[in-house]
Amino acid sequence: MTEAHIATNQEICLAMLRDSDRDRYLACLLSPEAKRGALAALYAFNAELARIRDLVHEPLPGEVRLQYWHDLLEGSAHGSTAANPVAAALLTAIETHRLPRKTLIDMIEARTFDLYDDPMETRLSLEGYAGETASALIQLASLVLSPEEAARSADAAGHAGVAQAVAGLLLLMSLHRRRGQVYIPLQILSATGLDRDAFLAGEDRPRISAAIEAFAGLGREHLVKARAAGPIAPAVFPAFLPATLAEPVLVKAQKRGALLFDRPLQPPQWRRQLRMGLAATRRKI
Repeated sequence: MTEAHIATNQEICLAMLRDSDRDRYLACLLSPEAKRGALAALYAFNAELARIRDLVHEPLPGEVRLQYWHDLLEGSAHGSTAANPVAAALLTAIETHRLPRKTLIDMIEARTFDLYDDPMETRLSLEGYAGETASALIQLASLVLSPEEAARSADAAGHAGVAQAVAGLLLLMSLHRRRGQVYIPLQILSATGLDRDAFLAGEDRPRISAAIEAFAGLGREHLVKARAAGPIAPAVFPAFLPATLAEPVLVKAQKRGALLFDRPLQPPQWRRQLRMGLAATRRKI
């Protein structure tokens, strides 16, 4: 593939992020210019996986879409990869930065959970899901930015990813509830006197608030651990920028409890941009 085609595919990925994931789009812009294309490819791939449930009405078509990416990474894709700019850009990023395909395949397999309405069983299950999705994405982005420093920030990436995933699930909780999906572990629901059906029914507001508070507290617990993991090298810090948006969501969710179903948790775009910009300067999660 020519350099012109590579650049075009990367630009398409960046444009897609501008529309589908504005926070990671900004994270790309706050990263070194030479790394933006590969980061955009990774983030666009993640966005493609995350939106599959929005595009299908039954699990089977979603599994087919996930299988496409699985086949691509295993080298058995059907049709021309060049026809899909995200796929082409992702393969270029993998080859250029020697990214582990196994990590990307694990990310695809973890997203199978999104296609079904099975509840998350335990806290450990949730942490595993977050580790193979949000945490893995931070680690892959760190490898793009600086392979030498990426390993040193692996512990921080693991915990920051869980905090970010919990915040993201809180932001989407109203949507998930309408679909019949429950990402709060049954372990947490049970401790607050709820089960899956009672949470979805939404009638016991005090217990639902307690469950949401505990869930957000889990995210904050991992954020504390991410910060305690030590300073993050400046070279890889841009990979952590999206995770710097987690804390305001987690704090607000703990305060609102069940009221998050009535009012959006997401801070306005300008406030998120300001927070990321300050984080990029201070280099603190």
